[in-house]
Amino acid sequence: MLEGAYERLDFLASIGEYIQLILHVMKVSLQKPPSVRLLLKQLYNVGVASLPVVAITGFSTGLVLAAQSFYQLSDKGLASVTGLMVAKAMMTELGPVLTAFMVTGRVGAAMCAELGTMKVTEQIDALETMAVNPHRFLISPRLLAGTIMMPFLTIFSMVMGVFGGYLISVNYFEMSPSNYFGPMPMHITTFDFFIGVIKAFFFGALIMTISCYKGMRTTGGAEGVGKATTNSVVICYICILLSNFFLTLGLNVLNMMF
Repeated sequence: MLEGAYERLDFLASIGEYIQLILHVMKVSLQKPPSVRLLLKQLYNVGVASLPVVAITGFSTGLVLAAQSFYQLSDKGLASVTGLMVAKAMMTELGPVLTAFMVTGRVGAAMCAELGTMKVTEQIDALETMAVNPHRFLISPRLLAGTIMMPFLTIFSMVMGVFGGYLISVNYFEMSPSNYFGPMPMHITTFDFFIGVIKAFFFGALIMTISCYKGMRTTGGAEGVGKATTNSVVICYICILLSNFFLTLGLNVLNMMF
Protein backbone atom coordinates (compact mmCIF):
# COMPACT_ATOMS: atom_id res chain seq x y z
CA MET A 1 0.00 0.00 0.00
CA LEU A 2 2.79 2.40 0.92
CA GLU A 3 4.64 1.41 -2.23
CA GLY A 4 1.62 2.35 -4.35
CA ALA A 5 1.36 5.70 -2.59
CA TYR A 6 5.04 6.38 -3.23
CA GLU A 7 4.59 5.53 -6.91
CA ARG A 8 1.69 7.97 -7.22
CA LEU A 9 3.69 10.69 -5.49
CA ASP A 10 6.65 10.00 -7.78
CA PHE A 11 4.34 10.26 -10.81
CA LEU A 12 2.98 13.62 -9.65
CA ALA A 13 6.50 14.84 -8.92
CA SER A 14 7.59 13.83 -12.43
CA ILE A 15 4.72 15.82 -13.97
CA GLY A 16 5.69 18.84 -11.91
CA GLU A 17 9.35 18.54 -12.92
CA TYR A 18 8.33 18.16 -16.57
CA ILE A 19 6.19 21.32 -16.48
CA GLN A 20 8.97 23.16 -14.65
CA LEU A 21 11.42 22.09 -17.38
CA ILE A 22 9.15 23.43 -20.12
CA LEU A 23 8.68 26.77 -18.35
CA HIS A 24 12.40 27.15 -17.71
CA VAL A 25 13.32 26.32 -21.31
CA MET A 26 10.78 28.86 -22.58
CA LYS A 27 12.15 31.46 -20.17
CA VAL A 28 15.80 31.02 -21.15
CA SER A 29 14.86 30.89 -24.84
CA LEU A 30 13.07 34.23 -24.61
CA GLN A 31 15.87 35.80 -22.59
CA LYS A 32 18.57 34.66 -25.02
CA PRO A 33 17.73 32.50 -28.03
CA PRO A 34 20.07 29.57 -28.82
CA SER A 35 22.84 30.13 -31.32
CA VAL A 36 22.01 29.86 -35.01
CA ARG A 37 24.63 27.13 -35.47
CA LEU A 38 23.01 24.86 -32.88
CA LEU A 39 19.53 25.56 -34.24
CA LEU A 40 20.52 24.81 -37.85
CA LYS A 41 22.11 21.53 -36.76
CA GLN A 42 18.93 20.43 -35.01
CA LEU A 43 16.74 21.63 -37.89
CA TYR A 44 18.73 19.34 -40.17
CA ASN A 45 18.62 16.40 -37.75
CA VAL A 46 14.88 16.70 -37.09
CA GLY A 47 13.70 17.80 -40.52
CA VAL A 48 15.94 17.01 -43.47
CA ALA A 49 17.26 13.71 -42.09
CA SER A 50 13.69 12.53 -41.41
CA LEU A 51 12.45 13.10 -44.97
CA PRO A 52 13.14 9.54 -46.27
CA VAL A 53 11.30 7.73 -43.47
CA VAL A 54 8.41 10.23 -43.56
CA ALA A 55 8.17 9.87 -47.34
CA ILE A 56 8.02 6.07 -47.13
CA THR A 57 5.44 6.20 -44.34
CA GLY A 58 3.17 8.70 -46.08
CA PHE A 59 3.46 7.04 -49.48
CA SER A 60 2.73 3.52 -48.22
CA THR A 61 -0.18 4.78 -46.09
CA GLY A 62 -1.70 6.47 -49.15
CA LEU A 63 -1.37 3.24 -51.12
CA VAL A 64 -3.15 1.21 -48.44
CA LEU A 65 -5.87 3.82 -47.89
CA ALA A 66 -6.65 4.04 -51.61
CA ALA A 67 -6.71 0.26 -52.02
CA GLN A 68 -8.99 -0.31 -49.02
CA SER A 69 -11.28 2.58 -49.97
CA PHE A 70 -11.64 1.36 -53.54
CA TYR A 71 -12.37 -2.22 -52.57
CA GLN A 72 -14.92 -1.17 -49.95
CA LEU A 73 -16.69 1.45 -52.08
CA SER A 74 -16.50 0.23 -55.68
CA ASP A 75 -19.37 -2.26 -55.35
CA LYS A 76 -21.54 0.53 -53.90
CA GLY A 77 -20.88 2.89 -56.79
CA LEU A 78 -18.79 5.25 -54.65
CA ALA A 79 -15.33 4.56 -56.05
CA SER A 80 -15.05 8.21 -57.13
CA VAL A 81 -14.64 9.32 -53.50
CA THR A 82 -11.45 7.26 -53.06
CA GLY A 83 -9.21 10.28 -53.52
CA LEU A 84 -11.31 12.36 -51.14
CA MET A 85 -11.07 9.72 -48.40
CA VAL A 86 -7.29 9.46 -48.81
CA ALA A 87 -6.81 13.22 -48.68
CA LYS A 88 -9.15 13.73 -45.71
CA ALA A 89 -7.55 10.95 -43.68
CA MET A 90 -3.99 12.05 -44.44
CA MET A 91 -4.68 15.70 -43.64
CA THR A 92 -6.65 15.37 -40.43
CA GLU A 93 -5.42 12.19 -38.74
CA LEU A 94 -2.94 9.80 -40.32
CA GLY A 95 -0.53 12.41 -41.64
CA PRO A 96 0.22 14.15 -38.32
CA VAL A 97 -0.02 11.02 -36.14
CA LEU A 98 2.15 8.71 -38.27
CA THR A 99 4.69 11.46 -38.85
CA ALA A 100 4.86 12.03 -35.10
CA PHE A 101 5.41 8.29 -34.56
CA MET A 102 8.25 8.21 -37.08
CA VAL A 103 9.92 11.31 -35.61
CA THR A 104 9.58 9.83 -32.12
CA GLY A 105 11.32 6.63 -33.15
CA ARG A 106 14.02 8.30 -35.24
CA VAL A 107 14.67 11.62 -33.47
CA GLY A 108 13.12 11.43 -30.00
CA ALA A 109 14.84 8.18 -29.07
CA ALA A 110 18.19 9.47 -30.31
CA MET A 111 17.84 12.71 -28.35
CA CYS A 112 16.93 10.89 -25.15
CA ALA A 113 19.87 8.49 -25.53
CA GLU A 114 22.27 11.35 -26.31
CA LEU A 115 21.22 13.47 -23.34
CA GLY A 116 21.02 10.41 -21.10
CA THR A 117 24.59 9.46 -21.98
CA MET A 118 25.72 13.01 -21.27
CA LYS A 119 23.93 12.89 -17.93
CA VAL A 120 25.37 9.60 -16.68
CA THR A 121 28.90 10.56 -17.84
CA GLU A 122 28.57 13.91 -16.00
CA GLN A 123 29.01 16.01 -19.15
CA ILE A 124 25.94 18.07 -18.22
CA ASP A 125 27.46 18.73 -14.79
CA ALA A 126 30.61 19.89 -16.58
CA LEU A 127 28.58 22.36 -18.65
CA GLU A 128 27.03 23.81 -15.49
CA THR A 129 30.52 24.10 -13.96
CA MET A 130 31.56 26.19 -16.98
CA ALA A 131 28.51 28.46 -16.45
CA VAL A 132 26.73 27.08 -19.54
CA ASN A 133 22.98 26.70 -19.09
CA PRO A 134 22.17 23.16 -20.30
CA HIS A 135 18.55 24.08 -20.93
CA ARG A 136 19.55 26.85 -23.34
CA PHE A 137 22.45 24.92 -24.86
CA LEU A 138 20.90 21.43 -25.16
CA ILE A 139 17.11 21.59 -24.96
CA SER A 140 16.13 24.96 -26.44
CA PRO A 141 17.50 24.32 -29.99
CA ARG A 142 15.91 20.86 -30.03
CA LEU A 143 12.53 22.19 -28.93
CA LEU A 144 12.57 25.00 -31.50
CA ALA A 145 13.67 22.63 -34.26
CA GLY A 146 10.95 20.13 -33.41
CA THR A 147 8.13 22.68 -33.35
CA ILE A 148 9.35 24.29 -36.60
CA MET A 149 10.00 21.17 -38.65
CA MET A 150 7.12 18.91 -37.59
CA PRO A 151 4.44 20.89 -39.53
CA PHE A 152 6.60 20.80 -42.67
CA LEU A 153 7.23 17.07 -42.29
CA THR A 154 3.51 16.51 -41.82
CA ILE A 155 2.65 18.48 -44.95
CA PHE A 156 5.23 16.43 -46.85
CA SER A 157 3.64 13.23 -45.51
CA MET A 158 0.19 14.44 -46.62
CA VAL A 159 1.45 15.12 -50.14
CA MET A 160 3.18 11.74 -50.36
CA GLY A 161 0.02 9.99 -49.11
CA VAL A 162 -2.20 11.67 -51.71
CA PHE A 163 0.40 10.93 -54.39
CA GLY A 164 0.61 7.27 -53.38
CA GLY A 165 -3.17 6.97 -53.48
CA TYR A 166 -3.19 8.63 -56.91
CA LEU A 167 -0.65 6.20 -58.35
CA ILE A 168 -2.49 3.04 -57.32
CA SER A 169 -5.93 4.46 -58.15
CA VAL A 170 -5.00 5.57 -61.65
CA ASN A 171 -2.49 2.91 -62.66
CA TYR A 172 -3.95 -0.17 -60.93
CA PHE A 173 -7.65 0.52 -60.43
CA GLU A 174 -7.85 2.49 -63.71
CA MET A 175 -9.56 5.53 -62.25
CA SER A 176 -9.26 8.73 -64.22
CA PRO A 177 -7.23 11.54 -62.59
CA SER A 178 -10.31 13.78 -62.69
CA ASN A 179 -12.31 11.23 -60.68
CA TYR A 180 -9.51 11.00 -58.10
CA PHE A 181 -8.95 14.73 -57.63
CA GLY A 182 -12.41 15.99 -58.64
CA PRO A 183 -14.23 15.83 -55.26
CA MET A 184 -11.34 17.34 -53.30
CA PRO A 185 -11.92 21.07 -53.99
CA MET A 186 -15.61 20.74 -53.05
CA HIS A 187 -15.23 18.81 -49.80
CA ILE A 188 -11.76 19.64 -48.43
CA THR A 189 -11.61 22.92 -46.54
CA THR A 190 -8.82 25.07 -45.20
CA PHE A 191 -9.72 23.80 -41.75
CA ASP A 192 -8.87 20.22 -42.79
CA PHE A 193 -5.37 21.37 -43.70
CA PHE A 194 -4.79 23.50 -40.63
CA ILE A 195 -6.05 20.87 -38.19
CA GLY A 196 -3.18 18.64 -39.31
CA VAL A 197 -0.64 21.47 -39.08
CA ILE A 198 -1.79 22.46 -35.58
CA LYS A 199 -1.59 18.87 -34.42
CA ALA A 200 1.90 18.54 -35.89
CA PHE A 201 3.07 21.68 -34.08
CA PHE A 202 1.77 20.35 -30.77
CA PHE A 203 3.19 16.86 -31.37
CA GLY A 204 6.61 18.32 -32.18
CA ALA A 205 6.75 20.19 -28.88
CA LEU A 206 5.50 17.11 -27.04
CA ILE A 207 8.11 14.77 -28.54
CA MET A 208 11.04 17.10 -27.96
CA THR A 209 10.17 18.00 -24.37
CA ILE A 210 9.40 14.44 -23.24
CA SER A 211 12.53 13.03 -24.89
CA CYS A 212 14.76 15.74 -23.43
CA TYR A 213 13.17 15.45 -19.98
CA LYS A 214 13.69 11.69 -19.83
CA GLY A 215 17.25 12.11 -21.05
CA MET A 216 18.07 14.79 -18.49
CA ARG A 217 16.64 12.61 -15.69
CA THR A 218 18.60 9.47 -16.63
CA THR A 219 20.46 7.58 -13.92
CA GLY A 220 22.09 4.17 -13.64
CA GLY A 221 24.74 4.08 -16.35
CA ALA A 222 24.28 2.31 -19.70
CA GLU A 223 21.32 0.29 -18.45
CA GLY A 224 19.62 3.47 -17.29
CA VAL A 225 20.11 5.07 -20.70
CA GLY A 226 18.39 2.12 -22.37
CA LYS A 227 15.47 2.20 -19.95
CA ALA A 228 15.07 5.98 -20.25
CA THR A 229 15.07 5.77 -24.07
CA THR A 230 12.46 3.00 -24.10
CA ASN A 231 10.28 4.85 -21.58
CA SER A 232 10.50 8.11 -23.54
CA VAL A 233 9.33 6.44 -26.76
CA VAL A 234 6.42 4.67 -25.05
CA ILE A 235 5.35 7.83 -23.20
CA CYS A 236 5.54 9.87 -26.42
CA TYR A 237 3.34 7.36 -28.26
CA ILE A 238 0.74 7.35 -25.49
CA CYS A 239 0.72 11.16 -25.21
CA ILE A 240 0.42 11.54 -28.99
CA LEU A 241 -2.59 9.23 -29.15
CA LEU A 242 -4.35 10.82 -26.16
CA SER A 243 -3.63 14.40 -27.19
CA ASN A 244 -4.74 13.62 -30.76
CA PHE A 245 -8.19 12.69 -29.46
CA PHE A 246 -8.55 15.86 -27.38
CA LEU A 247 -7.14 18.07 -30.15
CA THR A 248 -9.60 16.57 -32.64
CA LEU A 249 -12.54 17.29 -30.31
CA GLY A 250 -11.34 20.74 -29.30
CA LEU A 251 -10.46 21.98 -32.80
CA ASN A 252 -13.72 20.74 -34.30
CA VAL A 253 -15.76 22.33 -31.50
CA LEU A 254 -13.94 25.64 -32.08
CA ASN A 255 -14.54 25.35 -35.83
CA MET A 256 -18.28 24.85 -35.30
CA MET A 257 -18.44 27.77 -32.87
CA PHE A 258 -16.57 30.31 -34.99
